[in-house]
Amino acid sequence: MLTIQPDLSGYRITQKPGRIDARAFDAVDQLLLILPKSPTAAVFRQLPQARTLQDVFARASADALPALLTRLGNKKQTLVVGGTIAADASTFEQLTFARKLIAAATNEKPGTLGIAVVGFDASVQRTLASNTLAAALAAGFNLPAFKSKPTPQRFKSLRLIGLDRKIDTRRVAAEAQGNNLARWLTTLPPNLLTAERYAGLARDLARAHGWQFKRFDTRALEKLGAGAFLAVAQGNDDDSASIVRLRYRPGKASAAPDLSLVGKGIIFDTGGTNLKPFEFMLDMHGDMQGSAVALGTFLAISALELPIAVDCWLALTENRIGPRAYKSQDVVTAANGKTIQTVHTDAEGRMALADTLVLASREKPGIIFDYATLTGSCVRAITKRYSGVFTNRADLHPHLKRTGRNSGERVWPFPIGDEFLEDLKSDTADLLQCSVKGVGDHILAASFLNEFIENDVPWVHLDLSAGDVEKGLGHIPSKFTGFGVRYTLSAILDENLFRAKL
Repeated sequence: MLTIQPDLSGYRITQKPGRIDARAFDAVDQLLLILPKSPTAAVFRQLPQARTLQDVFARASADALPALLTRLGNKKQTLVVGGTIAADASTFEQLTFARKLIAAATNEKPGTLGIAVVGFDASVQRTLASNTLAAALAAGFNLPAFKSKPTPQRFKSLRLIGLDRKIDTRRVAAEAQGNNLARWLTTLPPNLLTAERYAGLARDLARAHGWQFKRFDTRALEKLGAGAFLAVAQGNDDDSASIVRLRYRPGKASAAPDLSLVGKGIIFDTGGTNLKPFEFMLDMHGDMQGSAVALGTFLAISALELPIAVDCWLALTENRIGPRAYKSQDVVTAANGKTIQTVHTDAEGRMALADTLVLASREKPGIIFDYATLTGSCVRAITKRYSGVFTNRADLHPHLKRTGRNSGERVWPFPIGDEFLEDLKSDTADLLQCSVKGVGDHILAASFLNEFIENDVPWVHLDLSAGDVEKGLGHIPSKFTGFGVRYTLSAILDENLFRAKL
C-alpha cells in the first residue's frame, strides 16, 4: 500500500564560525556564496582563492543570479554558486533570492551544501544565513512522488560557514518541519489522503508527540448540532467526515488554550451540486491546505516545546455530488443555533469552518487563528503574492502586517463587520451563506465566519490566496507553499499575539 506518512527527520546542520579557510571550502560539495551589492576586493580577501573568485565575478553580470558560477581547484572540485543582495533587502526578497540561488546549486550529485555569507555586518549576516537555511530546508524536502524510481535527494547535509558566532537553528528547523508537513499533506493524491486516513495520520502524530487526540465523528457532531459542517459532509458516500481536535499541553500549561489553530480540510472539492468546471476542479485535492497549515503550525510549536497551551481543530470532509448532497436554498442550523440559507454549494469552506469555530471558541482560547483556501475573490483582490488577513480586533492590523513583513509570508488586511452583513440578510434564515452577486466575497466570507466566534474571543482569519503558486513563492520552491506556518510562528514569537490583552 502506498504510504501517506512523511519523513520529517530533516537534515544534519553543522556550523563552522570564524575565519573562512581552505578547509572550510574543502568540506562542502556545493557552496552558496552570498555577497553584498558591488563587493569590494576587501570582501573577496576574506575568502580562500580570493583572486580566482573575484576574477570570475568581474566577468559576470552582477545583476544575474547566479552572478558567480565556478569550481574550485580542490579535491572535491567544489561548485561555487554566488549572488549579490542589498544589505537592506526585505525578508521576502532574501527568501526569494535564496530559493533561486539554491536551485542553481543543487542539480548534481547530492553532498554537503555550504552557506557562506560574506561582507555584511554581523546582524545582517546572521539573518541572511538563517533565511538561506530556511530556503535550503524547503528545497531539500522531497514531496510525495509515486514513481517506480525514488526521487533523489537534493543534498545530504548543510553547513554554515564563516558566521561571527554560531546561530540557534531550532526555530528555522521547526518552521521547516511544519511547512514540509503542510506541503506534503496538500500534495498527496485525494484517493490516498481520505478524510478517514487524514484523521488517522493526526492520531499517529499525536501518539508520537504526546498530544491529546479526539475525533468528533458525524454522530457526535449531530449531537452537537453542527448542521453547517454536516450539510457539506452529507454528500459523501461514506461516513468518513469528522472534526479532529488535538491538544498540546506542555509542563504545567493551563487547561484552557492560549492559542487555537483551526483549519479547513476539504479533502476534495467538486463544488457540490453547483459543480466546478474542469480547470477549477483539477487541483481541488489542495482545498484542505488550511488544515495542513494548522497541523504544521501545531507540529512546529510542539517541536520547539513552547510553553503555551495550544488546541488544533481540523474540519475534515469532502464536498461531493450525489442524491444526498446539500443544495441551494437548503436551510441548516449551525452549532451556535444560527440558521443558514445556503446559496451556492461551492461556498462549502465557510460552512465547515463555521461549526469548527463555534467548538474552538467555546474553549475560550486567548486567540484563534484559522486558515483556509476560502475564496477566489481574495486572489482577484491581491493576487497570489499575498494572503488576505481578517480579524475581529481592528487594532491588530498593524501587528498582522508587520508579522507578514518580518516572516516574508506577506498579508494584506481587509475589513469585516456588521455593515457587510447587510449583503447576507436572508428572508428565511438568520444568514445567507454568501451573496448571489459575489462582490467582495472574501470580505463577506470572513464577516460570515465572525458570526460563529463565541465568547468574544480574539480571532484572525487567513484566506490563503498565496497557498497555491505555480512556481513557488518566497523560499518555497513548490506549487503548494504551506503559507501560514512561518507566519504564525512569527506572530507568536515576534509579536507575542497570543498573550496580547485584546
